[in-house]
Amino acid sequence: MKYYIVIPTYNEEALIALTLQSLVSQTVLPKKIVVVNDNSTDKTAEIVLAFAKDNPFITLVNKTSSAVHLPGSKVIQAFQKGLETLDEDYDLMVKIDADLIFPSNYFETIIKHFQSDSAIGMAGGFCYIEKNGNWVLENLTDKDHIRGALKAYRKETFQQIGGLKPAMGWDTVDELLCKFYNWKVVTDSSLHVKHLKPTGANYSKTARYKQGEAFYTLGYGFWITAIASVKLAMMKKKPLLFLDYIKGFWKAKNAKTPLLVTQEQARFIRNYRLQKMKQKLF
Repeated sequence: MKYYIVIPTYNEEALIALTLQSLVSQTVLPKKIVVVNDNSTDKTAEIVLAFAKDNPFITLVNKTSSAVHLPGSKVIQAFQKGLETLDEDYDLMVKIDADLIFPSNYFETIIKHFQSDSAIGMAGGFCYIEKNGNWVLENLTDKDHIRGALKAYRKETFQQIGGLKPAMGWDTVDELLCKFYNWKVVTDSSLHVKHLKPTGANYSKTARYKQGEAFYTLGYGFWITAIASVKLAMMKKKPLLFLDYIKGFWKAKNAKTPLLVTQEQARFIRNYRLQKMKQKLF
């Protein structure tokens, strides 16, 4: 199966070489890698171009945007810029971050999952972060969720869900829409990917409100948002984040922010979330 990779980057000179080296060392190589240099002020572009000289399937695309890091919108706008340069001669579309080190068999294993079942729409491994010299699971979500840092989509799935939404929550709504359209989401716990920068390291107060806004735009409603906010704040070991999330939800509701999904999809999402919560309680 042919797979294309798009990597949004902003000032990743310290890490992008490690990511690219792990990609050009895969047992099954990607057909194309597009690195989107989103207004970097460091040597990110130079490093990518050096890799491209020896690996012609790597290309660099430059993009100009604000340096403000707002989760979701900035990164997916950069992803879209890279996507626009690609043809449709692929089987799998992959979006990854520029601060990851993949095991050499990562994409060979991901491809095997997709080949094993035509109903699989998304697949991914798990992110690990370094703590006290050991690599431990970055435990911010359920084991059946694929982290936004390493998403792989079947072409038909990617097109049916409408690609990626340029807003915080994009890496949740994609999976929920997969469920809506009856695609399977597969995670492989044997695939340990080193995540060199912890998630949320650059988030501002405004960005934290965005999480609550994301819960609103996913169609969760208040009570599911409240439960999800408590869970996420506790997983991050920052209980007061709960207040930021709830404030973000109400700000979005009062502003009548458009949802990322249709009303039918929102109903499905609420029912799906409630079922998942009941399974954990009983």
